[in-house]
Amino acid sequence: NQESQPIQILSEEDELFSQDSHCEEEEDQLQRDFEGLRVQIWMAIHNSFSPPMSAEGDLEVLRSAVAAILQQEEQDQRWRDSPKEQVPVWRPQRWFSTHNQLLRQMVESRLSRAVEENSQETDQLSSVVKKQVCCMGKRVKEDLLMVVRKLKDCYPAKVDILNVYAGLYHQTFSARLAELISSELEMDDCIYLLFWVNHYYPQALLLSHQELEKVNLWLNVALRKEQESWLSGNAPELIDSYYFSPLAIDVIQFHAALKVCFCHSYKKYLEDFIKGNHGNTHSVVKAQLVCEQHDYLGRQTEGLSEELRRRCLDSLTALRDCGYRYFTCPLLGPIKVRTQTELWKPVWVDGSLPVIDSLLEFLNKQLGDLKDLKPTCRQSLLCVLCQEVVRQYVKKMMKMKMRSKDQQGAAAQKMTEDAQKLDCFFKEETFWLCEMLFILAEILRVQDPASVQLELVNLARRFPDIRYFVTLHHPGTVFSELLFIYYQQSGFWAPADDVICLIFTPIAHLVSQLSHKGTKSLRKPT
Repeated sequence: NQESQPIQILSEEDELFSQDSHCEEEEDQLQRDFEGLRVQIWMAIHNSFSPPMSAEGDLEVLRSAVAAILQQEEQDQRWRDSPKEQVPVWRPQRWFSTHNQLLRQMVESRLSRAVEENSQETDQLSSVVKKQVCCMGKRVKEDLLMVVRKLKDCYPAKVDILNVYAGLYHQTFSARLAELISSELEMDDCIYLLFWVNHYYPQALLLSHQELEKVNLWLNVALRKEQESWLSGNAPELIDSYYFSPLAIDVIQFHAALKVCFCHSYKKYLEDFIKGNHGNTHSVVKAQLVCEQHDYLGRQTEGLSEELRRRCLDSLTALRDCGYRYFTCPLLGPIKVRTQTELWKPVWVDGSLPVIDSLLEFLNKQLGDLKDLKPTCRQSLLCVLCQEVVRQYVKKMMKMKMRSKDQQGAAAQKMTEDAQKLDCFFKEETFWLCEMLFILAEILRVQDPASVQLELVNLARRFPDIRYFVTLHHPGTVFSELLFIYYQQSGFWAPADDVICLIFTPIAHLVSQLSHKGTKSLRKPT
């Protein structure tokens, strides 16, 4: 009986060495019995991952072997304080230490054999490095699942065998990855390795203090190779007819603290490349505008402090805005010229000069080159342009004075028509900006101060930033009180356009911030 044999041998040891004297032949036989038991124990441990281990009988063998190891540990402790001349020559056995050494050897051997045993499963991979990483990664996953589902129950909780195995696999897998990195990797191999490290391999186990330097090295190597690809003059990869940067995608799931540093370097490389005026600049910049980075970080709720998430988003925003500026800066000048020189003139009011139609036709021609930009990124870029158009539109409006009620009514009607055209051109993502123009046009149209007040309340409800601005600069007042103060100070009921200029002042300040704060613009209405 395998369970009773270890106990029987221990009993024989106690009995033999409790005697004042014993036969040397009996001691030799007992030592041979211990050696035989040792072989059985190590065979049971060595077969932990053998295919038949799924049978309950095989698990029972392992369970008995573990129990025997722990019994021998207890026996070592009992002999520890005895006089040396009374202790058996085979004590202490230190079987638990030997057990852990055997586990380490097993793990190293299993990862070494993983490539040979699973070679057919990785035939579709294009390089030796990819095959090695894939085979080892799968072996780590399969073996740890085996530990969780089967082997863990064969050990008492105090052994914490799951963490023992996890630590051994982590150390061995990390050492193998370090060996691969010590040689110069191809770009595809580096990206594939990063994918495994971040997507499949437990991040909490991987990123120890010493390994962070290695990971930073991998990122820097990948970034340099990406830069070399840009400078080669070749166009980036196309996926579904859109330019695409594999590196930008792979870094998304990387550790946040590393991502902040990486994005700073990435942004600097991109800015330097843009300044070089290369022939493939358009396609390279398009490939870097990857909106999935913000989406992923927005969904990530575990393991990131609010401060670290904010820093990551700021870094990603700076990288994204670098690309947006490349496409939008050449358009900002024409937008400003057309709005500031042609809007709010009699020829605009009577419709003989179609300012917005001409501006949108110009933008449509310029944006034709962005059809191969990913739709979500293209729409975000359109939002930037729409903000600039609205900012310049309202800025020009602030400079105008229309004493005639007919002029105000005609201008309000024209403003409504322009808002509809902008809404149709820039699509649903910018509707809130066009809606603001609709409300401003209505404020311009009405003549009664009470009606102006109602429209202002509507504006404040839809756009809380405006209400915040007035509260900040006029503490203790609301819109109606602000109007009342104005009337008191002026001593008479002001013409409607003067009242509007008073109310539009905070609006003008807010809208003027749109082009100076990047993405920090008016919030969408609640």
